[in-house]
Amino acid sequence: MENSNNSLKMIGALLIGGAIGGALGILFAPDKGSETRKKILAKGNDLTDGMKEKFDDFIKDVSEKFEKVKEDVTKNSEKAKSNSDKA
Repeated sequence: MENSNNSLKMIGALLIGGAIGGALGILFAPDKGSETRKKILAKGNDLTDGMKEKFDDFIKDVSEKFEKVKEDVTKNSEKAKSNSDKA
């Protein structure tokens, strides 16, 4: 789980860094104000989509790990009950 958290932090930092770099590049480009606003909006949408995708991946990973733990607990519980019935 710790490795997953580190990966998310790294991905988040890269997305934020990319967004900031992209926004600065757009702001300093010699375009009309309306064009600049369109570009900033597009970059913001790209960032939002990327973050949603990463969040969905994170939720999927956590859900899979939860199901695995749940299965292990159920198996161990059944095994313990079986052993106690034998005793």
